[in-house]
Amino acid sequence: MSLDEINQKIAAAAKGRPVTLVAVSKLQPEDRVKRLLDAGHRVFGENRVQEAAEKWPALREQYKDVELHFIGSLQTNKADDAVALFDVIETVDRVKLAEALKAAMDKQKKNLPCFIQVNTGDEEQKGGVAPRDLEALYKSCVDLGLNIQGLMCIPPAADIPDLHFALLHKLAGNLGLKSLSMGMSSDFETAIRFGATHVRIGSALFGERI
Repeated sequence: MSLDEINQKIAAAAKGRPVTLVAVSKLQPEDRVKRLLDAGHRVFGENRVQEAAEKWPALREQYKDVELHFIGSLQTNKADDAVALFDVIETVDRVKLAEALKAAMDKQKKNLPCFIQVNTGDEEQKGGVAPRDLEALYKSCVDLGLNIQGLMCIPPAADIPDLHFALLHKLAGNLGLKSLSMGMSSDFETAIRFGATHVRIGSALFGERI
């Protein structure tokens, strides 16, 4: 689908509510990314620090107002690099990572918006805090002074996503958080109906990864 088509679908599902399209550019060649940049889109998501470090500094020289979201699993030893490269961190999922990010932000005099990733399906192989442990992690992040804006999830591929979106919406409401990053190429319209404020779309925008 074209950028215009995606934006039209987002607008129709959102019914006047603002929803941010995070274009997931991981593993996409530069010409495809530039096509979206030249069309005026500015919010992108990457899941690897090293790939982003190779791709985005040069692009940001040309396109000054890019907003870059980190949406992958983040190791604590990459916190400094992530804070230097990205504008939003969407995958805080443990206290040690929160501590590393806060230390990196203090060092770099930044206060990046962050999301806590919730493992709504309790999948062993997936990042994210278990729903039962979310409140404790949120309190730890607040105590550290981390700027937590909302929650993020990636539902299990085999599940109907509705229940996971509804759960994330409820968990965010319990904590008084207003931002929800949920929904990808196959289910972003459903996610918006369940309150998503950010949708992460890759293949529907760029085509299959190379």
